[in-house]
This record gives sequence, structure tokens and C-alpha cells, in this order.
Amino acid sequence: MPWQEVSMMTLKEEFVGKAQAAGANMSALCRAYGISRKTGYKWLKRYEGQGPAGLVEQSRRPLHSPGRTRQAVEQWVLEARAAHPAWGGRKLKRWLTDRGYPDIPAESTITEILRRHGQLDAGESQKHRAHTRFEMPEANQLWQMDFKGYLSLPDGKRCYPLTITDDHSRFLVALRACPNESQALVRQQLTATFEGFGLPQRMLMDNGNPWGDLSNGRRAFTQLEVWLMRLGIRVSHGRAYHPETQGKVERLHRTLKAELLSCTPFWTWDDLQPAFDAWRDLYNLQRPHEALHLAPPVTGYHPSPRPFPHALPPITYPADMLVRKVDSAAHLWLHNRRFKVGKAFSGLPVGLRPDPFTDGVFHVFFCDTLIRTLDLRQPVP
Repeated sequence: MPWQEVSMMTLKEEFVGKAQAAGANMSALCRAYGISRKTGYKWLKRYEGQGPAGLVEQSRRPLHSPGRTRQAVEQWVLEARAAHPAWGGRKLKRWLTDRGYPDIPAESTITEILRRHGQLDAGESQKHRAHTRFEMPEANQLWQMDFKGYLSLPDGKRCYPLTITDDHSRFLVALRACPNESQALVRQQLTATFEGFGLPQRMLMDNGNPWGDLSNGRRAFTQLEVWLMRLGIRVSHGRAYHPETQGKVERLHRTLKAELLSCTPFWTWDDLQPAFDAWRDLYNLQRPHEALHLAPPVTGYHPSPRPFPHALPPITYPADMLVRKVDSAAHLWLHNRRFKVGKAFSGLPVGLRPDPFTDGVFHVFFCDTLIRTLDLRQPVP
């Protein structure tokens, strides 16, 4: 059932029911619901102690307080701002309302409270001008993936935060503390993510390492891309030197920096992932999102129905294709001519389909992805 069709209370009850089942895998279940294990065990403990009432969102303030004053309301706003210093009036109003605080004023009033108490600068509103957005119509049609630079620790170690976000819902599918940006590590992290959330239809990345290769002035396929193609995931890359192509993940990185990385001291490597998990829970389950009409991302996301196969499927091609194996030098032979395909495909079969309109032209596919076009009419370089 799509998550956007159910309430947060229903999701919690559904999670608890599955967690109480015999043989339940708590780690996998928490990944599937986009929460940390700490949050999952907290829900389970509350349910076991209080029943369904224990799953109701806990407010820090009583719902009824006859003696409350305007000063008390302002104090709630300032406390919320202190907890979330990067949020403005709209997000704070939605967050306070969702938590059961009564008589929360209009967002413009909250903004004025912040300004009056020196919580906003004169140019703050200029950072939040509306702009045209494009998004996929359904969850899991497109995931955007990138590294958020690096974070230095006092002992000299570096952390490279890996982020994967769903284009439709802005759901933060993964936020992982990585010691490097290697293809092997990215594949390991993607495997864990696919096990929890299933496979997307397409993934969008930039042109840099580890998923892109522009070392010779032209883009070449990587082994990581080949693995994703084997899984039936279409791979696409943003335009070189145009980060706006991945606008959603770039915006996510600004939010991550403002709300966590720039205001949290990380002393050791062990501090990182727990803080990442806690912020990811906040971002997915509570934080009002401007592009989602101030709903949190979880309301628009559901795991993909495409499961992760632990054994890669065989590579097959339709009967109307010619099949050639790419040799160890990254070439294939066609009509006694040798063509370079790419090192990432060495030892693997590719399919060739003649162009229906032009004799001597062949389109080369790996699985169902077009990787190159060969023109026998041109002289061999």
C-alpha cells in the first residue's frame, strides 16, 4: 500500500505488527520503513507498555493549558527554532502544529517573532524564493546519488557522506558515513540500500568518480554502472559542470550542512553514523518540506516492489540481435573490423542491432542500455 494513503499512526502500527512477528529482522524492517533501529525499538517498547496509545506522537507541552499567554507561545516558537535553527516560519508552524501545540499563530507571525528576537537576518527571505520544480510522478522512478564533499575529524580522518534521495518524495533513502569514495564501498552501500528499499527504475549521478569516468576527455562507463545495468537500473548522468541537473540532491546537501554538519561537533568516527541516522529520521519523518506542501517526505514514499536479487540475472538478448563478446582489451569484432567498447565491459556479451534506416550502422546494447553506435562506413581510426 502506498505510504501516502495512510497516516503516520497506521504506519507505526503496521511496523509494530511486523516487528512482533516470529523471526522478524529488525534491521531490515527499520531500513524498509526509513527509520533508525533506535526509533524502531522505541516504538515497539511504547506499544508493548501502553498499546496503541503509546504510538501517539509525544508532545513536550500539554495540549490544554488555560494559563498560557502570548509569552508562552513565543517561548514555544523560540524553543523550536533553537532545536531547528535552519527552519523558518512555515516549517516551524507545521512542526509545532503536528506535535500538538495549541493555538500556534500564522507563519508570518512566527517569522516576526524570530525577527524580533534576532533570529533572522535582513536577507533571509531572499534565500527562499519560489522556483519552478520538476519531479517524477511516482516514488522510485528516479533516485539521485552523490557524495557531500568531505568532513574532517580532529584525528585527521575524513568522512565522505553518501546521500541517496528519491526524486518524487525527497525521501532520504540513505545517508551513510563513508571513509572513502571507492566504487567497492559505494556498491556495498547500494547493496544494503537495495535490500531495504528495493530497486529504483533509474539513478542519476554526476560525471565524477566513482560512478563517472571523464579521464580521457570523453565519458567512459564504469564497472559500477555495469553492475547497475545488470540489475535492470537505467543509469544517467548530469551535464558536466551543471550541478543544477541534480538540483534535489544539491538542495539536500545544503540542508544537511545547515542543519547538521555545520552545527554538530564530531570528535570521533563513532559519532558520525548515529548522528546521521537521527537527522535522517528527523528529515524523513518530521521535517516539513517546502516542495511537499510542508508534509514530511515519508508521506510520499513507499519501498520499491522490485526486490534486490542476490544473484545477478543472466545477460540475454533478443533473437534479432547479433551477440559479440568484448575481449580483454575492451574491443569487439564485427565484419572483420575491431571496435573499442570500453574496459568496463571486458569479458561480457553485448548485443548489436542494425539501424533500420541506414546500412552499415549498428547500435550496441549492454542488457537494455544503448552504449555505443558503430558505423562501418567510416574508416578505422
